[in-house]
Order: sequence, then C-alpha cells, then structure tokens
Amino acid sequence: MTTTEDLTCVLKKLRLSGVLETMDLRMRQAADDSLSQREFLFRLLHDEVERREAKQLHLRLRRASFDSEKTLEDFDFAFNPQIPKSKVIDLATCTFIERSENVLLVGPTGVGKSHLAQALGHRACRAGKTVLYMSAHEMLTKLRASRADQSYDRVLARLANYDLLIIDDLGLKPLELDEPIDLYEVIRQRYERGAMIITSNRAIEEWAPLFVDELLASAAMDRVMHHAHVIVVEGRSFRRPKAG
Repeated sequence: MTTTEDLTCVLKKLRLSGVLETMDLRMRQAADDSLSQREFLFRLLHDEVERREAKQLHLRLRRASFDSEKTLEDFDFAFNPQIPKSKVIDLATCTFIERSENVLLVGPTGVGKSHLAQALGHRACRAGKTVLYMSAHEMLTKLRASRADQSYDRVLARLANYDLLIIDDLGLKPLELDEPIDLYEVIRQRYERGAMIITSNRAIEEWAPLFVDELLASAAMDRVMHHAHVIVVEGRSFRRPKAG
C-alpha cells in the first residue's frame, strides 16, 4: 500500500511537492462531490499551476523594485479628470510592450505620474513580463559607478534585457559628465527591442537640452519619440489636500 511518505518522495522527485498543500482538501471534495478521477486530478494539478503562477508573479514584482505596490485599481482618476483614463487603460493591456513602444508621462509634480508608471509596470508583471523600475538618478549613478569597476557593459546589457524599463523623474536635475551619453546608450540599446516608460516634470520639448550635445540629443529623441505614447498628466497635486 502506498504511504504518504512514498507519495511525498515521488512528488518531490517530480518537483510537485506543492500538490501536498491542497491534496487532502481535494480528496475530501472528491469524496463529497463524487468527482471522477479525471476531475480530481485536474483540480489538484490546477492548484499547483496557480501556486506556481502566484510564486512567479511575486518574484517578478520583487525584482521590479517598485517603490511600493501601486495599481490602477487604487488610482483615483476622479481626482484629476483631465488624465486620459481610456488611454491609460488601453496601455494596461501591455500591447505597447509587445511592440517595444515607449510611454512618456509628463506633467507637474504630485499629479500621479510615478503611480501610473508603476501601475502599468504592475500590470506588465501580471502579464508575465520582466520589469525594472528605477529613478533616472539611480540608473545613471549605477552606470557611472560601473565605469569604475569595469562592469559598464554588463550593467548596460542588464538594463537592455528587461521587457519593460521604467525610468522615473527624468530631468529632475541636469545631466552631468558622461550621463548624457549613458542615457543615450540605454535608449539606443532598447530601441525597437524593449519598451520603456519615462516620467518627467519637464515638457517633451525640454528633454533635448538635457543631452547637452545637439547631435546626441537628436539621435536620442528620434529613438524615444519614434514609437511613443505621450500622456500629459495635469491637474492638482495628490500631495496637497483640496482646499476646504
């Protein structure tokens, strides 16, 4: 007679030990509802599929390095009715990622650009995409540091490898030293190979001067804008309570 220990051993060899978490429940259900063997097996294995998918989603969300868990479900579109909700919802289908397109969220501070960017990133994780969220300052600091330890190419390749790269707060401060070149390289390597979401307090017309060099700016902006969805986020700041 097969013992629980025997079954556990076999399941571990098949890397299906998670099945044990719901097996007793499904066995009782099978007996109470007179489930066929096929239906019992389907439900048991479906539990394992859901468990693995949940585990993978948790891993993708953790690796994305979001500031906090921001979703579209908890974004208050009514607070600033000017925000094009239908366009944001269309982007949440993640087809722009499949097409390696860019989303540019521009507008004043506090209107929800970072929330929307991370919420779209959250949707991408749920769709099985690899995502990385970083502030522009953090990304450029890492690239500058990588020059010192000879890991520049490796760090650049890692940034190019995600399905979706989210760069928050571009242009919050002027770019210095090699930062314009580093930003251009990120844009160049991801062009038509990976999607980006970029948020900025600066209008699109103000981005080119960040690159200092006119030719570099032209090459960078041409790539950024070629397949871009531009969303101007306007309205009141979420950080300032409405006047009573």
